[in-house]
Amino acid sequence: MKKVQDRPIWGSKLGFLFAAIGSAIGLGNIWRFSYMAFKHGGGAFLIPYFIALVVAGIPLIILEYTIGHNKKGSPPLSFARVSPNWEWVGWWMPTVALFGIMLYYSVIIGWCINYLFFAVNLSWGSDPQGFFFDNFLQLTDSPFKLGSIRIPILSATFVVWFACWIICYREINRGIEKTCLIFMPLLFLLTLILVGWTITLNGAGNAIWNIYLKPDWDKINIIKYFKNTDVWNVWVAAFGQIFFTLSLGFGIMIAYASYLPEKTDIVGNALWTSIINCIYSFIAGFAVFGIVGFMAAAKNAPFSEVIKSGPQLAFVVYPEAIRQLPFGSQLFGVIFFLVLIMAGLSSGISLIEAFTSSLMDKFLWTRKKVVSIICSLGFFGSIIFTTQAGLLILDIADHFITNYGLLLGGIFECILVGWLLKADRARAHVNRVGNVKLNILWDICICYLTPLFLLAAVIQAFWGELKAAYGDYSGDAIIFFGVDWLILTIVAAVVLTFYPWIPWKIEEDHQPENDQLLT
Repeated sequence: MKKVQDRPIWGSKLGFLFAAIGSAIGLGNIWRFSYMAFKHGGGAFLIPYFIALVVAGIPLIILEYTIGHNKKGSPPLSFARVSPNWEWVGWWMPTVALFGIMLYYSVIIGWCINYLFFAVNLSWGSDPQGFFFDNFLQLTDSPFKLGSIRIPILSATFVVWFACWIICYREINRGIEKTCLIFMPLLFLLTLILVGWTITLNGAGNAIWNIYLKPDWDKINIIKYFKNTDVWNVWVAAFGQIFFTLSLGFGIMIAYASYLPEKTDIVGNALWTSIINCIYSFIAGFAVFGIVGFMAAAKNAPFSEVIKSGPQLAFVVYPEAIRQLPFGSQLFGVIFFLVLIMAGLSSGISLIEAFTSSLMDKFLWTRKKVVSIICSLGFFGSIIFTTQAGLLILDIADHFITNYGLLLGGIFECILVGWLLKADRARAHVNRVGNVKLNILWDICICYLTPLFLLAAVIQAFWGELKAAYGDYSGDAIIFFGVDWLILTIVAAVVLTFYPWIPWKIEEDHQPENDQLLT
């Protein structure tokens, strides 16, 4: 008799949606989207951004939901049930998520925890940039000069991993689901408070209307500037941003969808997840442009000289602006860093869950055992990013993981479902279990449009590497902390693939008589 292993399910549709939205909404929604909008034409960037959402984002999230729901398994189990030859891709995605991203993502959340306490007394003083780089990070001038471990950062990173352990230790419907049911409404509420507060500041309106929302059409006019690579780069950047912001290519949405009940509206869930995530990015942009516009007005400097990308926006630009607020500086700072912490944690637990579900499926270990092992190893793996060279190592690793690892994972998914299984079979499953139906346009996106744009993003990134070394780092640093790190995730995925599945586990299918994906 075939042994059947019960798989937990989400307690409610809302719980699943909030967990998926929580995974999608992360630190990048706050600092990456706004900077890209500024760099690529302001309001004009929203056009390729939302086109990318329709052409790539929504089709891909439907694809990941479909794989997880149909196969009722984690990424490697789902891929192995499709074809044993593709199991390594199923391992690679959550391996990249945990050991490629969560190791340093947890440290960034730890920075936010430190700055939450700094905000109470505005500890960064009159020179937030010097405070961040020289006092807080005590940054060295080379990734190979590790220096010492920064104890405040190490302590906060431990708190992050401990919090993730507490949340992920419990079953999916009692840990992650309940956490996100609390975090998501609070995150939106606090963000709206920041937006409402920000738009009242001097200079905020000018930045929002004339830089954020005012379109620079020449930036996206492919017809007029067909031979201008900068115009094409804007479109490729929009597709890349959509891919990153929806947590695609990690295996997270596959794992989350595996906990859905038989009858579920895959398309509806994908639409809600995608649209709410993008709306949040758009709303958060008002707070970012408003506060930077306020600081530019206060310093009587051009907006372009004030705004920064990535962590500098959160830990240098925002503290500088908070210091100059006419009232409530401490409260504004506390709210802002609380927003970052909640956005980071809701994404962090999903990165852990993708790998947790994979190990549970492969080795039949209990959730408590797997989560304890992962969080322990994760904390020790994060220590290198808590050193004085942590930011430099983080920068290199993040560049290669996000520009190659995630995008290639998405391309592999499109090939697997669109060409090996045939997209029409996947579409048949979606239409059978849900209310909102797909048509052949989804097949076209998965088979052609989406992988082509993802491939263009990979080529663009690689072409950039050929023209100039990333960040002016040495070749040795780029290879050791970037290329080698990415290769190690592939090696780990292949090694995990060699361990055999328990026969009844790999052969177990979800209602095979109705399974439209089986060949």
